[in-house]
Amino acid sequence: MITFLISIALLLGGYFLYSKIIERIFGVSEQALTPAYTKTDGVDYVPMNWGKVFLIQFLNIAGLGPIFGAIMGAAFGPAAFLWIVFGSIFGGAVHDYLSGMLSIRHGGLSLHGITEFYLGKTVKNAMSVFTIVLMVLVGAVFISGPARLLANMTPDVLDFTFWCVVIFIYYFLATMLPIDKLIGRIYPFFGAAFLFMAGGVLISLLVHQPPIPEAIPGNLYNMKFNSEQYPLFPMMFISIACGAISGFHATQSPLMARCLTNEKLGRRVFYGAMITEGLVALIWAAAAMSFFGSVDKLQVFLSENGGNAAVVVETITKTWLGKAGAVLAIIGVVAAPITSGDTAFRSGRLILADFFHYNQKPLRNRLYLAVPLFLTGFILLQVNFDIIWRYFAWSNQTLAAITLWVITVALANSKRFYWITLVPAIFMTMVVVTYILVAPEGLQMPLTAGVLISAAVSVLATSWFFYKKVPLGRQ
Repeated sequence: MITFLISIALLLGGYFLYSKIIERIFGVSEQALTPAYTKTDGVDYVPMNWGKVFLIQFLNIAGLGPIFGAIMGAAFGPAAFLWIVFGSIFGGAVHDYLSGMLSIRHGGLSLHGITEFYLGKTVKNAMSVFTIVLMVLVGAVFISGPARLLANMTPDVLDFTFWCVVIFIYYFLATMLPIDKLIGRIYPFFGAAFLFMAGGVLISLLVHQPPIPEAIPGNLYNMKFNSEQYPLFPMMFISIACGAISGFHATQSPLMARCLTNEKLGRRVFYGAMITEGLVALIWAAAAMSFFGSVDKLQVFLSENGGNAAVVVETITKTWLGKAGAVLAIIGVVAAPITSGDTAFRSGRLILADFFHYNQKPLRNRLYLAVPLFLTGFILLQVNFDIIWRYFAWSNQTLAAITLWVITVALANSKRFYWITLVPAIFMTMVVVTYILVAPEGLQMPLTAGVLISAAVSVLATSWFFYKKVPLGRQ
């Protein structure tokens, strides 16, 4: 419990202290007009109250990752606490804040547009394709996950297919309608359910005080049963993605950059939302490690239930919150992926629109871009969920590494202190390269060889950065 409480304090301290340092390094202007005013179109560029923008940003980024990812990551043991805390403070929150602020400075540009500005058209085109693929993967994953949860909660006639169709219809409307007409109105309900879920589990942890393992030296080892197949590095850093750092977030921050009314509010929205998500991940990691009595018993339970994290959520909430509380909690768990999936497709539409310079005010133009995205997502739903999830997780962290490099170049170009993103960029490069080399769904190389190759790739990337240190795109 001591480690858990200290972790909460560190996350809050990161927001109140380190975020101000990052804000000062970036250099905000309270007088500058934001894209919400300079490009108001009533569809995507809409001035909104910062509290509503924060809620939308939080729900956009808080998909299944800080819940399911934290539960799966808890199987590695208390080392997960360290990654959630320090990954969120020095990696994820910095990544989210600076990607959002760069979007504001560049007139609400999407991630691929920012990439073109700093790394050139070739990298931008590659990033656009990669990002759109990730958006469709996110959409597919975040249809399948909540659809299965809802099917388990409702009569047999309302099966998995039924809920997929319902969620698809909602996603389509959320993608097509102006952001303040549906997303801005329904998110307060989703947010309340999500916060009830996280708050209820937190209070239960404090009241019941189950045996949460401490992050002491003797416990900082890989506790997974099959530790040789799933080494702590890099597997834990891929399993716990959205709860520490996530490239998906950099595709969402520009959506809210188009709605913020003042640059000074960026720290509350972008950095604050990531810290809030880190708290959610911390709560679920602690609950998963302690509810069943130990990390080993958690793994036994997961093994007996096909590795299904949703069963862990259902079991914990029913026991600690009662049947009524469990229903509200699961609605919160369902709301999390749904509110990420809808903006994933919306982001995909906007990326395509920016890429083809296609005006999105006419409804017809939005249809031309949205329909192909949804058809692709529907096709992916036919693929095994576990396979989609693993490739989504790796793609997600790969995008985070690339985004950190883009931000680092941007800071260097403006003569800012770029080490705040250079160090995380190097680390995440090692994580994603090592993973694809050694993972069961990757090249299955020996760990030592994978780490050495990833270290070499990171050195080359760093050397290239110091050699260039200027944008390759527009000057």
